Amino acid sequence: MQRIGVFVCHCGTNIAGTVDVHAVAEALKMEPGVVFSIDYQYMCSEAGQNIVKDAIKEHKLTGVVICSCSPRMHEGTFRKAAASVGLNPYMVEIANIREQCSWIHKDKQTGTEKAIILGKAAIAKVHLNAPLTAGTSPVTKRALVIGGGIAGIQTALDIADAGFEVDIVEKNPTIGGKMTQIDKTFPTLDCAACILTPKMVDCAQNDKIKIYSYSEVTDVKGFVGNFTVTIKKKARYVDETKCTGCGDCTEKCPMKKVPNEFNLGLDTRRAIYIPFAQAVPKVATIDPDYCNMIKNGKCGLCARVCGAGAIDYKQQDQLIEEKYGAIVVATGFNPIKLDNFDEFAYSQSPDVVTSLEFERLTNAAGPTAGTLLRPSDGKHPHTIVFVQCVGSRDTSGCGKPYCSKICCMYTAKHAMLTREKYPDTDVYVFYIDVRTPGKNFDEFYRRAVEQYGVHYIKGMVGKVAPQADGTLKVQASDLISNEQLHIDADMVVLATAIEPDKSARSLGTMLTASMDTNDFFTEAHPKLRPVESPTAGVFLSGACQGPKDIPETVAQAGAAASKVIGLLVKDQLTGNPCVAQSNELMCNGCSACEKVCPYGAITYMDKEFKMPDRTVAIRRVASVNEAVCQGCGACTVACPSGAMDLKGFSNSQIMAEVDAICK
Repeated sequence: MQRIGVFVCHCGTNIAGTVDVHAVAEALKMEPGVVFSIDYQYMCSEAGQNIVKDAIKEHKLTGVVICSCSPRMHEGTFRKAAASVGLNPYMVEIANIREQCSWIHKDKQTGTEKAIILGKAAIAKVHLNAPLTAGTSPVTKRALVIGGGIAGIQTALDIADAGFEVDIVEKNPTIGGKMTQIDKTFPTLDCAACILTPKMVDCAQNDKIKIYSYSEVTDVKGFVGNFTVTIKKKARYVDETKCTGCGDCTEKCPMKKVPNEFNLGLDTRRAIYIPFAQAVPKVATIDPDYCNMIKNGKCGLCARVCGAGAIDYKQQDQLIEEKYGAIVVATGFNPIKLDNFDEFAYSQSPDVVTSLEFERLTNAAGPTAGTLLRPSDGKHPHTIVFVQCVGSRDTSGCGKPYCSKICCMYTAKHAMLTREKYPDTDVYVFYIDVRTPGKNFDEFYRRAVEQYGVHYIKGMVGKVAPQADGTLKVQASDLISNEQLHIDADMVVLATAIEPDKSARSLGTMLTASMDTNDFFTEAHPKLRPVESPTAGVFLSGACQGPKDIPETVAQAGAAASKVIGLLVKDQLTGNPCVAQSNELMCNGCSACEKVCPYGAITYMDKEFKMPDRTVAIRRVASVNEAVCQGCGACTVACPSGAMDLKGFSNSQIMAEVDAICK
């Protein structure tokens, strides 16, 4: 029989406030196999851990039950403490009497009774526990960064600076992301291109960094330290090794009316194009949807004018397979579509623009060379209305329920820059709340109001109606003065909510990474592991994890890089011993477990079995690759014969817990 020690934590008043912890310790002392039971105020503290260690040595404990907070918080802490004094760490069980008990009960008697039941269940499981030994696997000392925005760039540079090779996969023809479309950054009003462009060049010139632009990840296999990734390199119809980026082909192409996605459709580009002057790599790309030569075999002018001979109309997509030890997701964000917000007349008037479109209209490299002109008639607007929270904090189901975090600040930036450059322009900002929680952020907003005379009005815009004379009738409410306002605006700028890039959901499926209901990647722990995915070896950087501004993105990129470096410096990784195992004598070879395994850890093989009559039978049985298995348990549920089981969480252990609860 096991010699079990029980340790009940007060967790200050988190547990002790609604659970009689001393009574729990006394009750569990009476359970079969329990030779030691004690309560202490903070079991996770150094003193608390020493109590556990001393008890293991003094009472020769073979199993430990910690009645405390969630195992997600401190299971590793207590396992490490047990291992330090010679007890197998997988002989430690956590009874969660905080989240599952004290936090959800107000009555102390009820909470105490439930805590005792949870403790009994953990003790029952320890009786059937067996020491487990973790296996090891080698580490591929190379990292993959998916996404080439500022988050991906900073992550890649930091990893490369530590001496490790890193690949960037970017779906667009150039790296840089959304920051390349921005004019100035708040709160310092620095030139965005002046900050970003040197980093883009550093990426291109770094010997440790390889850029796969105009590419996307199509398949991910393997596990932490040993990922095998398939990258689809889309055909540019231009040889990157020959193209010099001179731009002769882009000037001569006769197809001039292609919507320019870099300028958000505010102007046009050619069928062969370089997205912007500082693009990295600075290589032309042919758009096959508009190129006459690719579509119908007529034209070929760009090939004739290309002195480097880089044009290749027969180029095909390539599939590249690479191995990586770690993967960083930096897929970024996009503004939401405004199909559900027709009250703002976005689809009715070209003078109603989004904030990102306004950035392009004020950018020196934009469609109007930095001069603010109305898209409809090219005239200078004299009254501009900014509308906050379009699609953010939305409870109607049309937008997003969360705050997009950056809108208040970039709207203040737009208003301030407009008033500074065009002092004859009246600027109104309609807001629900102004949220400026960053360093120097509130001072920045106050400057817009006090120094630049921007009219901030607490209220909602109900409707924007285009008029025959080209103006926009803005109907809004002023909640402070309790008045209805009617403003004749020349332009309306909508601060739209941001959402994860559309590629996030499919990528999350490939990586088996957790995502929330809004398709943001979920971190392993919101406080203690904010840049790690629950999937080992997958890390998060930038706005793929949630809305954030540039400084916060860069900080998170550095944090993600440090986690990757910490992984890649290891020659071997210790695996999770709580993996699936197959009882070959019970397996009927049905493949049910193989089909449900999200990690591809289960395969089938033909194996010889000696029968009672001394004959040899060949049967098809399941085999588990323990290095790949993540211990999710899906196979144990799917197996109709009960042959699949999970080490550390076997069916018998789970049923022992259930029986203990039901007594």
